[in-house]
Amino acid sequence: MPETQMQVDFEDGETGGRYVIRTSAGDAETTFSKTGDKIIIIDHTDMPDALRGQGYGAVLIERIVADMREQSKKIVPLCPFAASQFRKHPDWSDVLN
Repeated sequence: MPETQMQVDFEDGETGGRYVIRTSAGDAETTFSKTGDKIIIIDHTDMPDALRGQGYGAVLIERIVADMREQSKKIVPLCPFAASQFRKHPDWSDVLN
């Protein structure tokens, strides 16, 4: 599914939040924790089986990277999926902590 068709919602809380794509097959989400004002830790990506392999996870991580760049924040990709995306995108090194 092309990225332009995916609506990514952002939910922010005091200590963390999530990015989510809602579909009829379930929610694809990546959650994060905050460590201070300038660093987030991507701690989990969850994908319904019906959505696996269709690019939803990559869209979520790309959105987080774009948002953190815009906010001058750094990312610790603790989640194995997020870490693998960072290895595939050396151009994201500017947001790595």
